[in-house]
Amino acid sequence: MIFSEMDREEFRDLLGDIGNYHMPFGKFGPKEFPPNGLPLYELPPEYLAWFAERGFPNGHLGELMEAVWGIKEVGMDQIFDPMREARGGRVSIRKRKNKRGDHTRFDD
Repeated sequence: MIFSEMDREEFRDLLGDIGNYHMPFGKFGPKEFPPNGLPLYELPPEYLAWFAERGFPNGHLGELMEAVWGIKEVGMDQIFDPMREARGGRVSIRKRKNKRGDHTRFDD
């Protein structure tokens, strides 16, 4: 995705879509991050890099994931900070072991 060819309104709309979409499947989907999955802007760069190498999903979701990857790849992750603040901060994706030895997310 080439951001230099977008005008401000298009970029604002793109950021709005990114802020409203959650990962619908996989390791960061609703099963692991209920109820909707992880917001797209919180996906780790390594995960997005995997898709960049193998191909993003078809459709609007893939376009949004590719845009998030493009933004994070150039070090502009802070552009998502207002979205994070509006939702109460970053979502923890790290897991820890509880006393029983089971893995749970930090925010559980």
